Amino acid sequence: MQTVRTLTALTVAALLTTPMTARAQAAAQSGPEVGQVAPNFTINVIGKEGSARPLTLASLKGQTVVLAFFPRVRTSGCTTQLESYRDKYAELFRSGNKVTLLAISTDASADQQAWAKDANFPMLFGSDVGGPVGSLYGAFNSGAGYDSRFLYVIGPDGKITYTAKPFRQMVETAYTDLGAAVAKSAGAR
Repeated sequence: MQTVRTLTALTVAALLTTPMTARAQAAAQSGPEVGQVAPNFTINVIGKEGSARPLTLASLKGQTVVLAFFPRVRTSGCTTQLESYRDKYAELFRSGNKVTLLAISTDASADQQAWAKDANFPMLFGSDVGGPVGSLYGAFNSGAGYDSRFLYVIGPDGKITYTAKPFRQMVETAYTDLGAAVAKSAGAR
């Protein structure tokens, strides 16, 4: 009888601790939060011109950085999102003056560059093949093999000042909120 009670107690304890562990894992997978130091990374970046080159987040310290994770180049939702960034670049991102917009997906650099050139995108693109950067920021969906639509604003001090998880690219207030977050982070009044 004592053995049954012990096994029952162990089973109940295991069941009670499993959801806590799952919740803790889910919290870790959701990425860093406002006020935390942004995890450093190195990623190959490319624009509409030039060849891919490595870039570290640490090299951008002293300016505001916007990490905009998105699933795939040339898909409808991603096109809406990136064209909105392009069309509102001066307003949202101060025309790149002490603000770096880095659009990140698991697509190859060549696919990103072709899209950037065709659509005249002013931002940098980061190729996150395999999702290592997306994993650091809770954006990588390993089951689907692509980055989810997460957005982070990182202040000049390297701390996260704003998140949108997910970023709602079809809602106009998402862009208004982003613009306000960038302005606040970059010190605009």
